[in-house]
Amino acid sequence: MKSDFFAKVQVYPVAGRLHYTQVSAQPTPPSVDWQPDGFEDFIDRMVQARKLNAPVIVFLGSRVLQVGLQPYLIDLVEQGWVTHVATTGAANEYDIDVAMRGVTDLSESFSDDLSHFGMWKETGDVVHKALALGFHEGKGYGESIGEYITLHQEQFPHREKCLIYHTYLKNIPYTCHITIGLDEVHVHPEVDFAVLGGSSGIDFKIFCKGITRLEEGIFLNFGSTVTGVEVFLKALSIARNLGYTVKHITTANFDVVRLGDYHQKVGYEDWEYYYRPRKNVVHRPTSLGGKGFHFEAEHQLSIPTIWRELTSRGGELRGS
Repeated sequence: MKSDFFAKVQVYPVAGRLHYTQVSAQPTPPSVDWQPDGFEDFIDRMVQARKLNAPVIVFLGSRVLQVGLQPYLIDLVEQGWVTHVATTGAANEYDIDVAMRGVTDLSESFSDDLSHFGMWKETGDVVHKALALGFHEGKGYGESIGEYITLHQEQFPHREKCLIYHTYLKNIPYTCHITIGLDEVHVHPEVDFAVLGGSSGIDFKIFCKGITRLEEGIFLNFGSTVTGVEVFLKALSIARNLGYTVKHITTANFDVVRLGDYHQKVGYEDWEYYYRPRKNVVHRPTSLGGKGFHFEAEHQLSIPTIWRELTSRGGELRGS
């Protein structure tokens, strides 16, 4: 049911936003050589996982798609290196913007009083129309939007640059994990919170089922310091609670946060203890026989480097 409270919210054309970055159509090799400690081991584990047909699940914070890294992720999906993409609600909005206009944007307000902040029409229109159609057919957030883009291509002239479009065509999961009240599309006159929550709930179940098959597989978290971390931890708890064997897994957290020796034991008095990915991506999930990594870099460096390394070893994946 739509909210009467939000029905009179004034929204504005996305053309009023400031362009943040033009998204290229093709990935290009990184200009800087980045080889942190443990990275070669991590890449070897990714290659081995895919040789075993084990899943590689990637969780993306919003900045990954805001800065236009879709081409690298699309190619990793197309090559078969990534088998499941999970995002926050904000990351998904940037992906939709790319499909519509080929650019991602800063969410700038028109005034200091914030009365225009996040009040954008077209992105919200797409999300709420797509979810209203899909949810009533039992489809989740990601599938509903992927299908909508595919069926309404005239609205999305830059869809080839859009990650969710490619995952939909490839028939691999793209799950969207929202936090109610956090995303711009939640302050839109067409918002229906029951549909939003229900759609994301379906995606959480899809994500949980993916984690039940993660034995010998890989989980990567890029810059989602709360949502991605906690969604993964809860899904892993559910999988083990239901009796699935998910012990020998590899996890990796990618962020600009400097942890130093992240294997060193820390306590309540140390600030690192309260950095959720350290505990709930790198350590806890791998304590039964896996291995966790933390890599410090901007996503504009880490993701192109991963793409380069895996692409160079594509023959191993194809068995040639």
